[in-house]
This record gives sequence, C-alpha cells and structure tokens, in this order.
Amino acid sequence: MKKLLLVDAYALIYRAYYAFVRNPRINSKAMNTSAIFGFVTTLDEVIKKQQPTHIAVAFDPAGKTFRHEAYEQYKAQREATPEDIKIAVPYIKKIVAAMNIRILEVPGFEADDVIGTVAKIAEKQEFEVLMLTPDKDYGQLVSERVFMYRPRFGGGYETLGIEEVKKKFEINNQNQIIDLLGLMGDASDNIPGCPGVGEKTAIKLLAEFGSIDNLLKNTTLLKGTLKTKIEENAEIIKFSRFLATIKTDVPIDFNENELLLKTVNENELISIYNELEFRTLTAKITAKNNLIPSKQIMQTSLFDSENVQAETNLSHDVDTKVDFFSQTKKHQSHSDTTQQTQQQEIASNNDLNIIYNTPCNYILVDTKAKRAELISHLFLQKSVCFDTETTGTDVFSAQMVGLSFCWKTGEALYVNLPENQDETREILQEFKAFFQNEYIEKIGQNIKFDLLMLQQYGISLKGKLFDTMIAHYLIAPELRHGMDYLAEIYLKYKTIHYNDLFAGQ
Repeated sequence: MKKLLLVDAYALIYRAYYAFVRNPRINSKAMNTSAIFGFVTTLDEVIKKQQPTHIAVAFDPAGKTFRHEAYEQYKAQREATPEDIKIAVPYIKKIVAAMNIRILEVPGFEADDVIGTVAKIAEKQEFEVLMLTPDKDYGQLVSERVFMYRPRFGGGYETLGIEEVKKKFEINNQNQIIDLLGLMGDASDNIPGCPGVGEKTAIKLLAEFGSIDNLLKNTTLLKGTLKTKIEENAEIIKFSRFLATIKTDVPIDFNENELLLKTVNENELISIYNELEFRTLTAKITAKNNLIPSKQIMQTSLFDSENVQAETNLSHDVDTKVDFFSQTKKHQSHSDTTQQTQQQEIASNNDLNIIYNTPCNYILVDTKAKRAELISHLFLQKSVCFDTETTGTDVFSAQMVGLSFCWKTGEALYVNLPENQDETREILQEFKAFFQNEYIEKIGQNIKFDLLMLQQYGISLKGKLFDTMIAHYLIAPELRHGMDYLAEIYLKYKTIHYNDLFAGQ
C-alpha cells in the first residue's frame, strides 16, 4: 500500500517553538534551537511510527497569498514571527533536504492549499494520505483515503477520518467544516465570520439548514436578533467561507517518484547537527553505523506526554526513584560529553534486569490497620519517594486510584483506593499530615502532577521536593526523561508496562 505523509511545516515549527518557550534550548553560540530540535524529533518519530512510502514537507511562501490580496486583514492580528523562528526555518529546510524529502512551496498559496491539492491528487492515485498538522481547518479535506494525523495535547497523536471529524465538530459531513468556519469565524486566521454567532450557534444552524447557502435562502425561518444578524452579514458570511476554504487546485506538479521516502544523507545531517550542537541526534546516526541499537538512544518527543503531563501507567516501579536520586547527584558534575558516552554504553547492553530476576518486596496496603502502620513508618523517614496512580492525566477530571511509597531499595508499598470518591477522600485525609510535614523530603517523577492531584483532594504538599524528571532534564536536556527510560539507563532495569499487565482484558 502506498502511504503519503504530508507535513504542515510551520504548524509544527510554531508548536515546537512554544513547547520550549519557558525553557528554550540555547546552544553555546546563544542560538535558540528549540523549534529546529522539536520539528526534527517530531518528524523522526512520525516517520518511524507511520512508515510512509512517500513524504513531503509543505512551507508557506514568503510574501502575500491570494487570501491576503482579497482581504488585507487576513492573519493581521498575529504577532510578528519571532526572530528565533526566522533563524530556524533555513536550518529546518536544510535538514529536510538532507533527509532527501521533497519541499513543497508555491508562491501565492499557503501550505494548507498545497497539501490539500497534493492530497486530492494522491487520493485519486490510490494513496493513503496522512496530513500531519494540529490545525482544525484540514478537517474539510478528509475522505475515505485522506486523514488528519493530529498531535494531541499531553502526548501522542490522533488519526481523524470522516467519522472522527464529524464527531469532533458535531457536524453531519466533513465539508461542513468550511461553513462552520464561515459562520463562527476563525480568530487564529482573523476570519471574521458572522458577528454574534459562536461555535454552538453555528453548529445548530448547520444541523438545521445543512449549509450556508441553504441558510441564506431560508432566513425567514429564523427569529429575532439571530435573523437580523444573518441577513445583515450575508456577504461577510460568504466571504468568510471563501477565506476558510482550502484550495485543491494549486498549480503544482505531482510526481510520486519525487515523493518516495529515500535514504538520508547522513554526512550532511551530521554536519548540520554538529553545527547546531545536537549531540544525541548525531549519536543516533553514528550509533546505527556502529551497530549500536538505535532504538535505545531515544530522543525527546515534541508532542510526548512525559514532558507536559504525569505518566500514570503502572510501569512506575517506585524504588527506581530513590536510586535515581543518588545517581543524579553523581552525574550532575559530569560533562555533557561524558554523559552521552555513558548513556550510549548503557544503551548498548540488552541484558536489562526485570521483575522476575530482581529481589523485591511489594506490599499491598488494603486495610485501615495497614495504613496506620504505614503512616507510622513514613514519619520515621527523612526522605520518601511517592507516586499517585490516577485514571488519567488531566488533574481536573482524573480520579485517584492509588498511592505508592518507597524509602528502601527493593521494597515499596501500594495503597489501593476505592472507586467511591467519598471513601477515597477519607482515606487520603489519613495521609494529610505526612504530605504536609515540612521536615520530610518528598521525591517524585513529575511531582508537579502529584502536587496538583493532591490539591484536588484538599491536601497540600509541603517540605523539600525533589523531582527526578526535572533533575534529568537539567543534566541531559536532549534525552528523554520518562520513568521507563531512566530505569533502563541508570538502573539497567526494564519496567512492566501497563499493556503487559492488562493485555487481553
């Protein structure tokens, strides 16, 4: 099967840049490389996951497009492009070229229009097409063969076809995306829409009338101020629909051989990565050539949940956090080069320990008496590693299902919490004094999530805090910082994955 991956370059560049905006990646030349690094690692990740046979990256051209010519205020509300992004784009284009990936750019047309045109041509030639973009506008292009591949906030991707787009936007067919934007407007592109008509009203109108054209023919069926708004702004609505419509007839040559996924120019990539000081990206290439398993030399993913949300799967072996605490302090004084070498050596060793050959004592705490005994031991410790187990990664909707504690290597305790949230709140109150004790250090992985979860149950987290994820970011910012990865790198231990525990259930 032929699979074409079309990448909306600027959408990913901006997303990468702002993902690192609070902690930008600055190299020794004082250059902000956040956008470049995020774009490249995301592109690498998606290629590995989707394994397309064909690929292209579309850029917006310099200068105005036909939409700007028609509407001077199109995207006028946007701030000027950050200087760091302006500097990053030429490097990204050089990297894409070194990957032997075709760059698509047509004067006068946005990347959306170029991708829309190529997607529809490829569809007729029996390609499956994935459009990599977070922009909702692309929903109008989906079909039986064309899909949006959209980064999810918090990590991972979602594939949106016809049914998914209809469900997500509460419409009857994907083509209504255009009319939806025509009615409600689009603040991100400064498309005006009908004044006073928001998303809910637009959805309701399309459910009743089906399209803007049918709506404008039947305004006598409307009442009150809504009728007045629609009738008085009919031309603005139609013009907004024009602005929101992605063109599928851009003048561009389609040669599927030029879009084939080819072998990268490794020497050219290494040269660019060295200039940008992307040591781990360089290491991936050299490691592969030295027969070191490249899958073990892992990169930070722009759209991965471990960077923006808590990891809540049951692969968290809590004792690894305490051991990593001491390991981190040792490695903080090492140079970056020494770290990369050490981690490559560890990564090349496939003899990872697992639960079945590692001495351990995991204790289930499932009664009030056992909880009281646990709490008495907690107050005897100077430092305790803990973790919250939850039903999700959104602190405002997730529920607590368990607590785990560790202060001794090879031994951890798990407190099971009931489904009844009133009972859970009562149990958590038993641990409140420990969590709010200012003299006991608390250690955690992405401890901010645990702090926020506890706050949902009326409990503050006080005392000295040590976050292993932040610590690892400080000593090795280019690497991944998830618990599974840290356990393998520092402890040579392979954790149990959630899917392995519940496979088939």
